[in-house]
Amino acid sequence: MNQGALDPAILATFAGYILAMLGIGLFAMRRTRNMGDYLLGGRRLGPWVTALSAEASDMSGWLLLGLPGYAYIAGMEAGWIALGLLVGTWANWTLMAPALRRQTFACGDALTLPEFLARRFPDRARALRIGAAIFILVFFTLYTASGLVAGGKLFESALGLPYTTAVLVSAAVIVGYTFLGGFLAVSWTDLVQGLLMGAALVAAPLIVVFDQGGLAASLAAIEARNPHLLDPLVSASGEPLGFVALASLLGWGLGYFGQPHILARFMAARDTATLRGARRIAMGWVTLTLLGALLVGWAGIGYLDPPLPDGEHEKVFLKLVALLFHPVMAGILLAAVLAAIMSTADSQLLVASSALAEDLYANSLRPEAPHSVRVQAGRIAVLAIAVPAVMLALQPGNQVLDLVAWAWAGFGATFGPLLLFGLHRRELSGTRALAAMITGGLTVLVWKRLEGGLFDLYELVPGFFAASLVLAMPGSKEAGS
Repeated sequence: MNQGALDPAILATFAGYILAMLGIGLFAMRRTRNMGDYLLGGRRLGPWVTALSAEASDMSGWLLLGLPGYAYIAGMEAGWIALGLLVGTWANWTLMAPALRRQTFACGDALTLPEFLARRFPDRARALRIGAAIFILVFFTLYTASGLVAGGKLFESALGLPYTTAVLVSAAVIVGYTFLGGFLAVSWTDLVQGLLMGAALVAAPLIVVFDQGGLAASLAAIEARNPHLLDPLVSASGEPLGFVALASLLGWGLGYFGQPHILARFMAARDTATLRGARRIAMGWVTLTLLGALLVGWAGIGYLDPPLPDGEHEKVFLKLVALLFHPVMAGILLAAVLAAIMSTADSQLLVASSALAEDLYANSLRPEAPHSVRVQAGRIAVLAIAVPAVMLALQPGNQVLDLVAWAWAGFGATFGPLLLFGLHRRELSGTRALAAMITGGLTVLVWKRLEGGLFDLYELVPGFFAASLVLAMPGSKEAGS
């Protein structure tokens, strides 16, 4: 598995996996008859597909690359991110899922978030629909690019492909089955990919700990490398974690309320009873995989000798797999990384294409377009959105976690507070909703450019609370509900 050498067993595993996913896309294509099927699978997902599709599309390649990489360089400090995400997942399934499923169906069977916002706030329908679609396109370009960066690192490390070629291969596979099958293809492949990701994140750290002689030996190896990595209240350099650092790490959980690719799974569930069963499945999967991702990074601290070079920390899972497993098993585990990448990037492409094809083209420019034309427009939009994401992914020096963090913050602040208030507060005007959406999105974009002191706070936190403040401010009795 040395870089530059194509191992036949790994190559065969990857090829088989990719062909299987494309096969699911072709099968789903036969069941995609209208835009409701293409964007939400006809609202007929069961609990297992709903749960694992939501969480697999949530976690992405950062779960096997970005988070283990951060745990590798930061030690126990990375646990705060996992805690914030775990609480955020539970809150999202509890506060958002049932209400969103009910109200999107009640609002004329709205298929997309921009369409729901337009119908929920008719006094600012056009502005909300166009504004929401634009924010989705901007932030999903960043998010999709993060998946392609992860794919590039995977193929570069596992198969020895040049990085540029690796990114283009990843894009071709992801665009392929999203183009063909739409939401059903994405959701069914997510079920398979979610199971594979969970298995990989359990197997890898267990093998490392066993190979090192047990948990005590693994902890001793970490302590020998850097004792600060075992203290969750200090950084790797030994500095105590202050308010800004802890709030930034825990604040990741706020982002869940505004992620369109996750919320689409809630909208597509068969009914609210399905969501109750799906929540239990989702929480079990998320707990297992977050802990596994952290353990991969922590196990790599003491196991990899010499340590990974600067800038290579996000390859810790790939390096462990290369050292510990037979090529056939390594191919299966590395396919889990591809699964994580594909399960999110396909969802992002689909939601972004719906914003372009359904919210900007069909409803704003050609509202009389028949369903067949809308489906074709959605497929063309997948291709159109993939191009700038590929161009961004090809820029040198990109880190998966950095791109994910920016996109996650953008969606969390732009849509999270608006949806929470819009679903649970009846008296809310479209003007107030539009102001909150713009405030949240622009705060993230501006805050990201500032640094030093309070400006080191993760941009999601100020963006989320700025938008919430706009929505919570007292005022006269509001219209538009």
